Amino acid sequence: MAEIELTPTALIVHIRGVDQFFAFKSRLEVPLEHVASVDVSPPEARRIWHGLRVVGTNLPGVITAGRFIDHGEWAFWDVHDPDQAIAIRLRAEGYAKLVIGVDDPGATAKAIKAAIQRPA
Repeated sequence: MAEIELTPTALIVHIRGVDQFFAFKSRLEVPLEHVASVDVSPPEARRIWHGLRVVGTNLPGVITAGRFIDHGEWAFWDVHDPDQAIAIRLRAEGYAKLVIGVDDPGATAKAIKAAIQRPA
């Protein structure tokens, strides 16, 4: 599971617990201006195939964590339960999307949408 922190200029993903080991990452930071959109319960979270695993872990039904290439685009995953997943679409970043499991997907997506709609 991960926690999302929103600052006035950035979205920060804090990878918690053993997920740091499985994802080979503890933190990601993206400028808010690079966040294009956010979706709750993205369909790709329910698929078994998440792309070519480059660094990380993929145990279907247990955890998907780390860096993947899917259809030529880089993605970062940290998901245990597809029902708790959000997909954060990015532009002008190394990753095209972040698929992250959070405690409250609806509230988290709402907060991210509000942050990216704020005037600069």
